[in-house]
Amino acid sequence: MNYPVHYRTAVRVYLRFALVFLMVGLLSGVAFQESSKKFNVASAGDMGYWDANLRLALVHGHIFFIGVLLPVALLGMLHLARTHGGTEIGPKAMRWTSRLYLPCAAVTVALMLYKGYHVLLSARSGTTDLDAINATYFGGITVLRHVIYGLAHTGMAVGLGIFAWALWCSLRTIK
Repeated sequence: MNYPVHYRTAVRVYLRFALVFLMVGLLSGVAFQESSKKFNVASAGDMGYWDANLRLALVHGHIFFIGVLLPVALLGMLHLARTHGGTEIGPKAMRWTSRLYLPCAAVTVALMLYKGYHVLLSARSGTTDLDAINATYFGGITVLRHVIYGLAHTGMAVGLGIFAWALWCSLRTIK
């Protein structure tokens, strides 16, 4: 099938992104295993192993979902829609999807890694109160935390929304 240039560009960009995040996901799993081994449960007091490690443990799966599975699924939907008679999605919609989803997904993963290590390292250094650990997250600047999380998640959602709407519209007129 002859795909337009912006489709081929999207395939290269999304597959490269997925490959990078495949490596990041694998490394995050190793990093979690190695980091969690050094947590001393006996000295943690009220904070248990999973309280200290849960955020970091969840990063591994989220990286694969956000950075590998979703981009590949988007490409799969694009291919299926096009091969089964859907009209072409315009380059503008594809560009905005990439410009919003991919960087915001990377920021979201970085935030998850930061929070996971923040909690784990705080617990390893003797702070066992999750409220106290949470209060020092982002240097205690709660507004900054909410703005960054809000922008990253909103950017991902808007990028996926643009793609979903453009794909939905392309399926209205099956050839």
